[in-house]
Amino acid sequence: EVQLVESGGGWVQPGGSLRLSCTASGFHFDEYAVVWFRQAPGKEREGVSCMGRHDGSTYYANSMKGRFTASSDNAKNTAYLQMHGLKPEDTAIYYCAALNGYYCLDYYASPQDVAYWGKGTLVTVSA
Repeated sequence: EVQLVESGGGWVQPGGSLRLSCTASGFHFDEYAVVWFRQAPGKEREGVSCMGRHDGSTYYANSMKGRFTASSDNAKNTAYLQMHGLKPEDTAIYYCAALNGYYCLDYYASPQDVAYWGKGTLVTVSA
């Protein structure tokens, strides 16, 4: 069974850090670029980052640059999103996805290009 399972979400105070994990099973995760999306309450889904598999090049949305870092551990079939300097506006459900192909063109990928989705993990940033 193909699965992507996110974990690591939770509550954190402004300025805090969290590391999200995205663990894959049932397919060769290292053959797919990894995309992170998020969706805040009452807002549309937005792209967070995209990490290509050919050389690990990663793109970030402007508001996340310098604060978020995407990475992966192929031996564990797991991708990560390290988040520092969290702000209340970062509150959202964070989703990882496996993108068809090795490459990213930008931090945002069309949902039509997503092969597999995770179910999301909630991040809440508040005092």
